Amino acid sequence: MAEPIEKVSIVISKGSLEGVYPGLIMANGARMEGIEATLFFTFFGLDAVIDKRMDHLKVATVGNPALHIPTIVGGLPGMSAMATKMMSKEMEKIDIPPVREFIEMIHDAGCDIYGCKATVDMFHLKKEDFCEQVDDIITVGDFYEKSAGAQIIFT
Repeated sequence: MAEPIEKVSIVISKGSLEGVYPGLIMANGARMEGIEATLFFTFFGLDAVIDKRMDHLKVATVGNPALHIPTIVGGLPGMSAMATKMMSKEMEKIDIPPVREFIEMIHDAGCDIYGCKATVDMFHLKKEDFCEQVDDIITVGDFYEKSAGAQIIFT
């Protein structure tokens, strides 16, 4: 019989809605099951925890084969806004909260939230740029240390 999962560390590296929500949903599910959870935001995934950007994430419509629309159509003006509105409406129907609210909820449930120091430095960001739920800006080495014994999930 397999050992139950006790700890997960989830890396979020994409800044689009469809890139951020899977990790948030998995972290929330872990906490609801009593599983220790850590979220590590890197590269464009940082947009989900940057205070001025987190309420403005969009669905990526260009080069997204899951939308089943030609890339040229996805690039038309307004397509991303329309897809974002449609997705947000569907998520609301099934009680999935907006990003900011979801991050607050997950953090309040005991999930640790970190930003990647290398990316923060590369993008010339500061700790003050992030929402208050970001516990710290850490190195990849620190992330691995905090993830000892965890299942690491990359979304």
